[in-house]
Amino acid sequence: MHRILITINEIELVATLLDTLTAEAIYNALPFEGQAQIWGDELYFSIPVGIDQEQDAREEVEIGDLAFWPIGSAFCIFFGRTPVSTSDKPRAYSPVNVFGKLEGNPKALKRVTPGSLVRVSKVI
Repeated sequence: MHRILITINEIELVATLLDTLTAEAIYNALPFEGQAQIWGDELYFSIPVGIDQEQDAREEVEIGDLAFWPIGSAFCIFFGRTPVSTSDKPRAYSPVNVFGKLEGNPKALKRVTPGSLVRVSKVI
């Protein structure tokens, strides 16, 4: 079971990765960084990984889910409703590959501003 560290300014979040092809590809590409984009209560940024949509890709996700958006080659962190949510749950713009889950409370992400540097690394 792989774990990763996500650092944005003073915020540090640890996540556990699932046993999926997407999770393995992302883990093998670490470390990387990007500029945070904010869409409702979703933080995302482009990463140097190209992965196809998996069979179980979906739009409705859970708070704290990490997902990969194949269309934009983006690492996504969901921490609340998005502009296309139809309930209290987050909803992706189009199907995403869920590949991990944050440990702890993702609400600290509400303090992140667009353009903030996001660093992702392995927890050894």
